[in-house]
Amino acid sequence: MRTPMKKNNLAINIGRILRSTLSNQTFITLSRKVLRPFPAIESRARVLNYKLKKIGRKPNHKASSQITMQKKYDREKNHIFFDVSELSSRDVHTGIQRVVWSIFSELLSLQLAPIVVRANAQDTIVYAEKLVEKHPANYSQSCYRSGIIKIAPGDLFFSADLRLTFPFSSLQELHSNGLRVIFTIYDLFGLTLSDMLPESYQRSFMDWFTGVLATADAIVCDSRAVADEVHAWLQNHSGARTTPLPIGYFHLGANLENSKPTTGISSDDQRLLDRLKAEATLLMVGTVEARKGHAPALDALEMLWKEGTDINLVIVGKEGWRSHDLVRRLRRHPQRNKQLFWLEKASDALLMQLYAQSTALLAASFAEGFGLPLIEAAHYGLPVIARDIPVFHEVAGDFAFYFPNSDSAALAGSLRHWLQLHAEGQAPRSADMPYLTWAQSTQQLLKVILENHWYTTYQPEDARETPSAK
Repeated sequence: MRTPMKKNNLAINIGRILRSTLSNQTFITLSRKVLRPFPAIESRARVLNYKLKKIGRKPNHKASSQITMQKKYDREKNHIFFDVSELSSRDVHTGIQRVVWSIFSELLSLQLAPIVVRANAQDTIVYAEKLVEKHPANYSQSCYRSGIIKIAPGDLFFSADLRLTFPFSSLQELHSNGLRVIFTIYDLFGLTLSDMLPESYQRSFMDWFTGVLATADAIVCDSRAVADEVHAWLQNHSGARTTPLPIGYFHLGANLENSKPTTGISSDDQRLLDRLKAEATLLMVGTVEARKGHAPALDALEMLWKEGTDINLVIVGKEGWRSHDLVRRLRRHPQRNKQLFWLEKASDALLMQLYAQSTALLAASFAEGFGLPLIEAAHYGLPVIARDIPVFHEVAGDFAFYFPNSDSAALAGSLRHWLQLHAEGQAPRSADMPYLTWAQSTQQLLKVILENHWYTTYQPEDARETPSAK
């Protein structure tokens, strides 16, 4: 008869095998290809995948009543453990991974000697030596380590990455021994956009966010809008965090060339660039999914095309969640490769060329944590046409043209107006938009997480201690 201890160990081992299999990129790619034509079945399969990955995983510990934020990071004595858990398993060169590469590159240039770490399939936090081996010229000898990480009180674990299956129980053990922990929150879509995101993502994100709240000494967001949203969510969910939580924010960098860009422009890419150079072109950048607003944008362009307006729409981004109907529409559209171009696998080199020569960036997202394409466009002097949502105003200010957050007909009308303003030289100039380089962005981040320059602090009603917030 098995003892409870042996049963528990068996469950943990089975869970590790399942998670290893279900996280295999070949398995994931094949499964998605098979299930793509059947979105309802794919959705249920994702939920089952989520449940299987949880088998045998240690639950997140409850938040400790003792906070450690008062411990100062000592640049001379303490280490920065830089989390690359998701990046080390798959690098798709977009979104968060672009941010991780950019910040890490700047930390290296500042000679802070960040030590890259990751969570492995055994739910242990280890040194990410394989990432070091891929880019040995960029690392000092002190960055190169292997095995389970060793920490000292005052060391900092900082995560700009997003691994939804992160083993918080392992991190909490290190935290109890004096490791300071700070996570980055890019958005709360997994909690707020239930109609636009798969159930599996919502479940996974809730688990991850719960782990962050139970473990982190502080969090940093990629915009003031997200920081306000996190604070408001905590106020509306009493008990989610039982100790004070400092919340900071920083803005992302605009210089795409500093984010380990993918290179290469094919002959077909060059022919497309040559063709678009002489034609009016709207550029959309981002994964093709519901919240990015591709469908209403395409509706609006169809209205203009029907009127005889000579303008192209170029979409750069891979297929995303719940986009089966839109993808089919894009691939079968009568204007495809005429006035509509969808570039699913564009290199960063091609994207930089499109930023440099398009007529305007169309940012039609209903929800964003920051809106990186806006400042990347500004970096190249590309005018910006953006949906009227708070975070876009925070990022672009008066240097973008805003269209109402309503329907496709309103967007079509706004595009007509913008085209007229552009022809008259009266459209807002993004070239005047203030933005940060990745070097400046990283300096802004370090001022928050190393010098405790927090934007606000969430105070639970029963909290007795308050870390200093400047």
